[in-house]
Amino acid sequence: MNTFQAVILGLLQGFSEFLPISSSGHLVLFQRILGVQEPAMTFDILLHVGTLIPVFVVFWSDIVAIIKKPFQKLTLMLIIATIPTVIVGLLFKDTIEKQFAPDGSLVFFPYCFILTGFFLLYADRMTNTTKKEEDMTAIDALVIGIMQAIAITPAISRSGSTISGALFRKLDREYAARFAFLMSIPAVIGATILQAKDIVTGAVPMDSILTMPHILGVLVAALSGYLAIKFMLNVVKQCKLRYFAYYVFAVGALILVDRYMTHFYF
Repeated sequence: MNTFQAVILGLLQGFSEFLPISSSGHLVLFQRILGVQEPAMTFDILLHVGTLIPVFVVFWSDIVAIIKKPFQKLTLMLIIATIPTVIVGLLFKDTIEKQFAPDGSLVFFPYCFILTGFFLLYADRMTNTTKKEEDMTAIDALVIGIMQAIAITPAISRSGSTISGALFRKLDREYAARFAFLMSIPAVIGATILQAKDIVTGAVPMDSILTMPHILGVLVAALSGYLAIKFMLNVVKQCKLRYFAYYVFAVGALILVDRYMTHFYF
């Protein structure tokens, strides 16, 4: 992977991780377009680590509050919401990695983009979203967690799915976005630990990830991720998720056209 490819993918990761358009889907898509042939999963995890940086910056007060008082309701809700992803990640790790492979068939790839669009359209129409943190229940957290687990599949947006799940459970729009972004912390840390196992055992050489293109990609992902979080917090409050739905519908449709007609990348 060269520097140009890494920067482009980092930019895509930063914006698409927090905009509800699927970061994993865009990484897989543009790896095909740019002709990146190295295993996608490792670089994908590195970029996700990069997008953790702006989450810590934007939600630093929440994180500090959790550290100072770990035994609180928000902590419990985040733990419950993380459980489905942990289960899916441990049971289906190999299957998930195959889905990210550059030469994978990605049979359901375009349909997952389209499914994300339906999630967003549905969420945008939700009314009476008034639940605050003190009103949230374990069932609410579990539903949101299941939506995050579903989003492990490439082209289903994690932020779009979790925010949609939160709005379905009638959480306040601002709190729904905040909770969804905080959920990314344990999810990404867990995925990084799983990938670190491969590095420790030598399955993934250390010198293959500590390269200048990789480092630049992570830095670009962090910067663009910060801008995306700030933008997305306003979008959710203003009920404008439908515009992202139209976008992922278009992406899914173009992939289908390429798969069955033009055959440029699929």
